[in-house]
Amino acid sequence: MPKPYMGKILMVDLSSHTLTEEVIPDAVYEQYLSGMGLGAYILYNRIPAGADPLGPENILGFCSGLLTGSGSLFSGRWTLTGKSPLTGCWGDANCGGTFSPAIKRCGYDAIFFSGISDTPVYLYIKNGTATLRDATDLWGEDAIATEERLGARHGLKAGIAVIGPAGEKLSLISGVCTDRGRIAARSGLGAVMGSKKLKAVVLDGVKRIGAADPAAMKRLSRHCSKWVGFNLPLTPGSVFARVGSFLRITPVLFPQDGLLYTNILKKWGTGGMNQASIEMGDAPLKNWEGTNRDFPIAKSRKINPDRILETEIVKYHCYSCPLGCGGTCAAKGMPGHTHKPEYESILALGGLCMNEDLDSIYYLNELLNRAGMDTISAGATAAFAIECFEKGVLTKEDTDGLELKWGNTEATVALIKKMIRREGLGDVLADGTKIAAAKIGKGAEAFTVHAGGQEPAMHDGRNDPGFNIHYSLEPTPGRHTLGAHLYYEMFQLWKRVKGLPKPKPLFAKSSKYRIDAEKAAMAAACSRFMSLANGAGMCMFGLFLGAKRTPTFDWLNAATGWTLSPEDYMVVGERIQTLKQAFNVKHGIEPKNNFISARAQGTVPQREGANKGRSVDVEKLACDYWTQFGWDPDTGKPKDETLRKLGIS
Repeated sequence: MPKPYMGKILMVDLSSHTLTEEVIPDAVYEQYLSGMGLGAYILYNRIPAGADPLGPENILGFCSGLLTGSGSLFSGRWTLTGKSPLTGCWGDANCGGTFSPAIKRCGYDAIFFSGISDTPVYLYIKNGTATLRDATDLWGEDAIATEERLGARHGLKAGIAVIGPAGEKLSLISGVCTDRGRIAARSGLGAVMGSKKLKAVVLDGVKRIGAADPAAMKRLSRHCSKWVGFNLPLTPGSVFARVGSFLRITPVLFPQDGLLYTNILKKWGTGGMNQASIEMGDAPLKNWEGTNRDFPIAKSRKINPDRILETEIVKYHCYSCPLGCGGTCAAKGMPGHTHKPEYESILALGGLCMNEDLDSIYYLNELLNRAGMDTISAGATAAFAIECFEKGVLTKEDTDGLELKWGNTEATVALIKKMIRREGLGDVLADGTKIAAAKIGKGAEAFTVHAGGQEPAMHDGRNDPGFNIHYSLEPTPGRHTLGAHLYYEMFQLWKRVKGLPKPKPLFAKSSKYRIDAEKAAMAAACSRFMSLANGAGMCMFGLFLGAKRTPTFDWLNAATGWTLSPEDYMVVGERIQTLKQAFNVKHGIEPKNNFISARAQGTVPQREGANKGRSVDVEKLACDYWTQFGWDPDTGKPKDETLRKLGIS
């Protein structure tokens, strides 16, 4: 019977330049799928406790999803895994594009790297033969230039992942780039790749990827495709600011159907919600201290989604994606074309720094893509530095004369260039806010916003407390792609999974802040589902259509020939989630130390604006959430009986 997984991994020891194929038993895929799950299985068992994230014992994994290439839609994501040098925790970064199927076409579900090479190298796989090649001539090149040179050398069909100068210089907020500037950006794993002297991975294979029941896969994909093609009438982008204002003042809400959001994604991409997010209080501003009043519609209209759409030349789709939220743009003053900036990049480089200049956001986005540096953490660290300067912690002597004022675009651009080059103050800031604050001293820590060392994304947990739950309590702290109250509404898991709470058709906005077991059950369901989805290689945006419209559970059965129920698959997600938490415990992490900074919790509530008076007590939320997984409610550490039940040794 054809299988959607290849049944093999490639282990590369860079210290000895040894490459070894390993066969993975079917039972491992049944327990963990592939993708993030397979990565967790390998790393938990093989990275010794206390390993230096930038040392030879850390293992960096490039993991393709189990459903990638099987005929399912939205299944082109791959996961980069390793022990995070930024947080010391389980680290992962997720990316789309075209690299995920390239891994499997070479005959592997994942490729793992240990050791450290004496000189820069890259991995090249062609026609089933894997070799390490000299990359000395590529070291120092930016990510896009490197990919172009390797594409010219080995053919444009090859899947290529590279690091830029940020990864080479071991910036702890660097990532790994594919598709000319798309980045697996989070957890600082670009620094792990740089520490190993691994410049690139070039994959050119032709292996076929199967499915147990191709006819069922096709039928299920046609069903999903009809919902993707369902077009709703949309207003001009400028109207979304007023929608956000309404959501800010209304005392009642109704559960959001993701069909609307996927239509927004099709037209504008993730930037479609720029102004709405600012007005409703979803987007943090002015280093999380500001409000929508600091960045009113008169300013935010400069990042109106229609203005961004005007620069778009052509839309693009990730592998197996019918949605196509990406785009290539021509920006003012920039030679050539650039990726359309994502919502996270626009707000991190814009409102968080009080920068309203759209051209500079395009420029910085391209600059950071080429450097291989995370736009979320880069923008957040720049905002932290600006506040430090505004409040006298940093002086012009510290900044080499830069006038770091809110909205000073020229100074913000110059500062981020310094971070990329590790020059002056930029060398201090290139490892994120937590480490920078420790180096600066003088009370700078008060101006940091991070969870376990990682800067959170541009979604404010004071507006949706679910974000603060996942920023603080996930094994990978500071991540926004794992759950929120809004995500639970759009996933509509209660329609497929027995026993999950169903949101009321109309509810008081204030009820979001009530701490109870139902909220914990919703959050835990998101965590289980997204761990499963990341094992399958699924895109979160496709999942927002709802569990009945995007048939993830059914695709998994049709692809593998298994006959598991949705409830069974949620246990698979729970196993992956628990193994990641066990990884952290093995490496000495205290889960409570990962709670998001007091400012983002609203420990001192804001006095005005969309989130006026709101606070989220993460410590109280933690007990109920950890209990949902069978982890100790006081410490967050998985109980022995839970590990035994899930088959984790």
